[in-house]
Amino acid sequence: MKTFRMLIFILGVVLVQTARAQVILVKAGRLLDVRGGQVQSGQSILIENGRIRQVGANISAPAGARVIDLSNAMVLPGLIDTHTHILLQGDITAQDYDDQLLKESIPYRTIRATVSARTALMNGFTTIRDVETEGAMYADVDVKTAIERGVIPGPRMFVSTRAFAPTGMYPLLGYSWELKMPEGVQIIDGADNIRRAVREQVKYGADWIKYYSDRKYYMKDGALHSWVNFTDEEAKAMVDEAHRLGHKVAAHCMGKEGIEAALRAGVDSVEHGPGLDEETMDTMARRGVYWCPTIYVVAYVAKGRAEAGAPIWLDIQRVEANAFPKALKKGVKIVFGTDAGGFSWTENEAKEFGWMVKYGMQPIDAIRAATITAAELLDQQQNLGAIEPGKYADLVAVSGDLLKDITELERVKFVMKGGQVMRDDYLRER
Repeated sequence: MKTFRMLIFILGVVLVQTARAQVILVKAGRLLDVRGGQVQSGQSILIENGRIRQVGANISAPAGARVIDLSNAMVLPGLIDTHTHILLQGDITAQDYDDQLLKESIPYRTIRATVSARTALMNGFTTIRDVETEGAMYADVDVKTAIERGVIPGPRMFVSTRAFAPTGMYPLLGYSWELKMPEGVQIIDGADNIRRAVREQVKYGADWIKYYSDRKYYMKDGALHSWVNFTDEEAKAMVDEAHRLGHKVAAHCMGKEGIEAALRAGVDSVEHGPGLDEETMDTMARRGVYWCPTIYVVAYVAKGRAEAGAPIWLDIQRVEANAFPKALKKGVKIVFGTDAGGFSWTENEAKEFGWMVKYGMQPIDAIRAATITAAELLDQQQNLGAIEPGKYADLVAVSGDLLKDITELERVKFVMKGGQVMRDDYLRER
C-alpha cells in the first residue's frame, strides 16, 4: 500500500512538471494591463516552464505549442487575497468560533482547509496570504507544502501560523478556570518571550508574523476606540525580531488606539483598521504601511453580531465606510484582503471588489489592490501581479468588461496558475 501511494505521488509530481514544461500560447481577446490601466485587444501570451516569456499582438505559436483560445474573454493577472483563514469556516458569533475549536479536531479542520484552498483557487485567487490558523497550530504550513508538492490543488500561500496575543485577551474565554481550554492564538507575554516565540514560528514555517493589537471596541466622540493588548515594549520587540529575521508583520487593529500602537511598533500592514483617522492615515501614507480593510466581512457579520449582543459592529461598518474614501484621497496603500474564513467559504471572496468600488475606489484600482499592490506587499513584484515577461503565468479570465462591472470577478471562467489550467469554463464554447 505504501509503495502504491508513493507511485501515485510521483506520478502527480511528474504530471505537474510536464505541464509546467509545456509551451503554451494564450490568445487574449482583451488583455487588462493593470499597470497602465488599459485594455489591449488581440494580444497573445507565450508561456514556457510556467512563466510568461512574451506578451504582444503578433506572436506565433511555436511548433508543438498548446494554444488556448480566450478570444471572447477579458484576461487579467491571477488575483491575490492578502487576508484569509483557510482553517476557519465562518464565525459570525462567538459560539460559531468556539464550536470549531472545541468540536473539530485539527486534522478535520485541515481537511476542510484543503477545500477552502481549492475554492479560493477556483475563484481566481492564485495567491493568498493566510493570516493565522485560529488554534490549528502550524496546519497552514502543511497545506502550503501539500500544494507546493502537487498533492492538492490550491493557490500559492504565504502563511502566518499561530498569531500572537497576550494572556486573557483572545478566545476561548469565559469558561471555568478549572478547564484547560484551547487557545485561538499563541499566548505570549514579555519582550524576551515574544522574541523567542517569533523565532519559533519562523522555525516552523511562518512567512509572516501576525498579532492582535487591540480588543474591546467602543465608540466615543464619533470615533472607534479600543483597548491595546501588548505594551509598546512587547510589540516593538515582536516587530524588531521579525524584521531582523527577514519577515514582515501584520497587525489586527480595529480602534484608534490599536492602530496607533501598531504604527509605533513599526508594523508592515494594518489589518481591518476601520478606526483609522486622518492622523493615522497620514502616518501610514508617509511610511508606506499597507492597509487591508476587509470590508465585506464586516458587512457579513455585523447584523448577526449585533443581534447576538454586540451592536458595536454596526458602528464599525459605518466608520469604515467613512474612513475608506479618506484613506484613498490621502494615498494610503490599500491592498485587497477579504478575511475569508471569518465569513463562510461558500461566499465568493471576490464580493470584496464590489464593496471597494461602492466605498469610492475605481474598478481598475480595486483590481490593482489585488494584483500589483498585493504583490508589492508580499515582496513578490518579480513574480506576481501583472502579465509581463518573467512573471509566473497566473491568469484569470472573465466574459464581461471589468472596468464597467467589477462584479464580473464573481463569475471567473478561467484560471491558470503557473502555466497549469486549473479551471476552464470556456471549453464547451470552443
